[in-house]
Amino acid sequence: MAKKQTESAEVDKAAKGAKAKAAKATDAKDKEPKEPKTRPAKGKEPAPAKTAPEASPEPKAAAVPAASAAPTAAPGEPSAKKRGKQPGQAPARGKKLRALLKTYAEKTQAQGPMPVKRAVQFLKEARRSKFDETVEIHMALGIDASQNDQMVRGSVPLPHGIGKSVRVIVFCQGDNVAKAKEAGADWAGSDELIKKIQQESWLDFDVALATQDMMGMVSRLGKILGPRGLMPTPKAGTVVTAGSDVGAAVREFKAGKVEYRADKGGNVHAGVGKLSFDVDKLAENISAFVDQVRAAKPSSVKGHYIKSVTLSATMSPGVPVTI
Repeated sequence: MAKKQTESAEVDKAAKGAKAKAAKATDAKDKEPKEPKTRPAKGKEPAPAKTAPEASPEPKAAAVPAASAAPTAAPGEPSAKKRGKQPGQAPARGKKLRALLKTYAEKTQAQGPMPVKRAVQFLKEARRSKFDETVEIHMALGIDASQNDQMVRGSVPLPHGIGKSVRVIVFCQGDNVAKAKEAGADWAGSDELIKKIQQESWLDFDVALATQDMMGMVSRLGKILGPRGLMPTPKAGTVVTAGSDVGAAVREFKAGKVEYRADKGGNVHAGVGKLSFDVDKLAENISAFVDQVRAAKPSSVKGHYIKSVTLSATMSPGVPVTI
């Protein structure tokens, strides 16, 4: 009996020891960090478990990176062009227009600077639009526009006008109002016109004239008329002096008196008529304009005054002219 009891006690101790070892093993497993469980996305099969790569007997060559589909611009260089219109860029020209302009450029280069009448005839032959284009003159002057004593500005009455109706407003008072309206002014007056421009920002006119006694009141409109080039000024001939006739000034501008002013680059641009004018009429207008600009040469300018003269129409290439 004693032997049986001792054997059963040993068996119980062994069982308890095995249970204790199993409990310790489970505790160790619980303490180990578990890998996060990831749920497969809907409609996709779970990715197979990664297995350790087999050792290859020979090392594989390094994979060459594939070239990107769109090359990236180097730093400091403009990025690739995008489709559509780009600011500051003219729209693409058609094949026929490119060929036509190339032909005109070859002709002008072959002939060189032309006389005025030949240049006008060339513009008429190169016409490709349905509307009546404006003939423009562009003169490059040998002046320094940053110097006040070399500024070229004025107005010139063209013998045959510019081919369009000009709306003229005259700031005057007294008897000059009736004289201006008789000469063809569209509007003439003093306080009522100034208030209309100030309060309603009314600017339905092309040329603004003013008598000398009205300049004190018209100066209030400098911020409105100045940026638009409509402010009366003695240099442009739009201020009628005391000894001058208001009616004569109005008739000159209604007939086609052109204002000109040199830009920052020392160039003068103006319209001198319509392409439907006769060749002789356009030639006379061009000659009158060039003579006026030549007479306005500042005394401080040294060297060659008129560098080049170019004629063009609204939609035509420029033609160099000999003057």
